[in-house]
Amino acid sequence: MHTTARLIIVRRVKRLNPKSVPQGQAELFGVWRHHVIFTDSPFVLAQAEPMHREHSQVEQVFADLEDSALAHLPSGKFTANAAWLTLAATAYNLTRAAGHLASVFHARARTGTIRRHLIHIPARIAAGARRLTLHLPQH
Repeated sequence: MHTTARLIIVRRVKRLNPKSVPQGQAELFGVWRHHVIFTDSPFVLAQAEPMHREHSQVEQVFADLEDSALAHLPSGKFTANAAWLTLAATAYNLTRAAGHLASVFHARARTGTIRRHLIHIPARIAAGARRLTLHLPQH
């Protein structure tokens, strides 16, 4: 059986830190990173490239979730897996929303960074006339 496919170079991005390549591993193009697709789809480059970008964004979300709540999966019980998945999706969406509200940096950051910078901050709770006040660190 003969399968036809093609290799498409989607985009070329300038490498920000060219010294980050491991020693002893030669690179063909050391200054640029190339994002490629190997596909057998009939789409032309203008149609295939947006689909590839959407796929890479989904893979980033999966990696982000596996670094947090989805690390607890799978357990031995279906209902526990369903609960963890629901809680993971809710926590991910709330964390991303908090990041977008906080700053431009946090809008693009991974959820682990958002948790370290915005959520895991020690605060002192002060109660006064029907109001709770959080006293946060100076910096």
